[in-house]
Amino acid sequence: MVNRINNDAAYSESLTEDRASTSTEAVWFASEDITEADEPYLPPLLDDSFHQWINEAEGLPLFQSGEFSLFGADFQRVAVAGKLSIDRPDGLTAILDTVISSVFEQRLTVAITLDKLHVVGVPIRKRTEDLVFSVLCYVTEAEADASSARHAPNVEICAYHFRSCFYRMFEQLYVQDLLVQQKQTEKEAKRRDALFLAAKRLYDQIDVSSVLSEMLSSLEQLYPSSEVHLYLSQDHLNGDERVKPLVFKNAAHDLVAKAFLDGQYASEHDRDGTIRLAVPMTGKQAAYGVLCMTIGPGKWDEADLPAFLLLADTAGSAFENAKLYEQSNLLINELRLINELTKRLNQSLRLKEIFQFATSELLTIFDADYCCVLQMNKEKDQFVVMSSNFPALASEHFSPEYGFCGMVYRTREPLIISDYWHTRVVTSKLMDNTGSRSLIAAPIMVDGEVVGVILVTHKVPNFFSYDNYKLLQVMSTHIGLAVTNASLHAEVRRMVITDNLTGLHARHYLNEQIQNRQRKDPFGALILVDIDYFKKVNDTFGHQVGDQILIQVSNIINASIRQGDIAARWGGEELAVYLPGIRAEQAYRIAERIRMHVEAETDPVVTVSCGVSEWTFENEKISVESLFYRADMALYEAKNNGRNCIFVGQS
Repeated sequence: MVNRINNDAAYSESLTEDRASTSTEAVWFASEDITEADEPYLPPLLDDSFHQWINEAEGLPLFQSGEFSLFGADFQRVAVAGKLSIDRPDGLTAILDTVISSVFEQRLTVAITLDKLHVVGVPIRKRTEDLVFSVLCYVTEAEADASSARHAPNVEICAYHFRSCFYRMFEQLYVQDLLVQQKQTEKEAKRRDALFLAAKRLYDQIDVSSVLSEMLSSLEQLYPSSEVHLYLSQDHLNGDERVKPLVFKNAAHDLVAKAFLDGQYASEHDRDGTIRLAVPMTGKQAAYGVLCMTIGPGKWDEADLPAFLLLADTAGSAFENAKLYEQSNLLINELRLINELTKRLNQSLRLKEIFQFATSELLTIFDADYCCVLQMNKEKDQFVVMSSNFPALASEHFSPEYGFCGMVYRTREPLIISDYWHTRVVTSKLMDNTGSRSLIAAPIMVDGEVVGVILVTHKVPNFFSYDNYKLLQVMSTHIGLAVTNASLHAEVRRMVITDNLTGLHARHYLNEQIQNRQRKDPFGALILVDIDYFKKVNDTFGHQVGDQILIQVSNIINASIRQGDIAARWGGEELAVYLPGIRAEQAYRIAERIRMHVEAETDPVVTVSCGVSEWTFENEKISVESLFYRADMALYEAKNNGRNCIFVGQS
């Protein structure tokens, strides 16, 4: 006889109490439950929970008169406890299979009385779903005139108790897992912080030795139980015994050589558990060596490998940066030497002087017989001899297609001729008239264009070496720079002392001129001119009109002063005029002339306010600053008194 006992209400009530209890103890566990991912770990968890329940409930009378069995979802017995008062019948296994199958199918408590046995199966449901994940069965001897259903409530209570034990243990495992994850997270965070600090320290170093020392020190701090060596492919052994040269002996069996040649990390494990790691130290341009670390048995965590590889990459980049810095210093030293050699060449800002000096220097440097420097005249499309120690060539003109200058002009490359008499690839007036046989030539380049050609000759064949050829190329570059400097000097000078918009002088130029005048003149005056409501002009008409107003006012000022007076843009809409040898009274009249013309001639019409100051040799303090201060205060008074007027500052 099979009894299916529907105790859903009782079960739900118990489940609610269980959840309430769980929520009270730990709110964040209320929704935690076993999932499909937990199924591989469920049998041992059920077994442990069953034994925990036995420890808490073994004093119950049910244990003395019957046997409890716990079955998983696969119908396999997980654990058993208690004892039967009679021998186990042969058909008990089949009865249990029937009960378990019915419980999983119906998700209800099932009771069976058969022959001498009462069997009760109670479902163990999940917290959050009405799903059965195990069954608790109780088997006891059948009593006369008693139904198996009589034992069901007690077995259900035991099932509820077991379920509480199960979820308590599940929560413990869950917390333990969280703690493990937290420890792992903290470990990774510490590793990241350590890597960040190590990387920062590496990148803070600017020389190779410091980078290597810092790298090895960081590895020892991160992996204190390891032995670290660096095998460098370059000849930089800074006295540290941990830094060794990279030698290829047997690449097939050498871990370090293998890592270097393959460009990826390699490892080997000894029988005693010692691990040896080799990681190439590479930058963007090349591989510079191999980091090798030996770790004792049980000291290595595979989770540390990404960090070790990252540190090796960081060390490679830092080493490369330090090498580039070192090489740049060497280049700077070489350039310093070249600059010393060409220092006098660049002292002159006159083209004629530069070409003449280049000729004499090249004759001396190369111990040459003749030298000729030609400049390209773009307007006439011809080369002009600017300097030569062969007078017959003075001011000669040649086509861009003629001779060696034509070859250099077309190819834009330097040239060396060992014996002109034997090769004679082109006709050369210089070579023919001087009897020269050896020649080196180089283009003078400016902004990627050939602006000139240097020809250096000697009467002896094969006189010039390849080093002479390269040196002339370097010298021609500096001559080109000198030519560029001379050509641009006048324009640069004009731009430096001139305001680009107004055409007036720049402020610093005005300061310099006033200082110079105060050293030799007995007196002078300064006018500060400020355009009234200039911001309103910009806001109303736009900045382009504002710029036009500035230009108009500047032109009026230039037209109102003498040739020796100095007009400058002081800043923004403020303009300044210094009048050497002028006192304040006359300066006032000049300022008034400027004010009247501005009001009458500007379009759109604007006005200006002016402040006037003067200095004389009798002043206790004569300086540009005091002169401007007094003029600025006077300008302030003019603006406060309605604008479009002039005030003179007090001495």
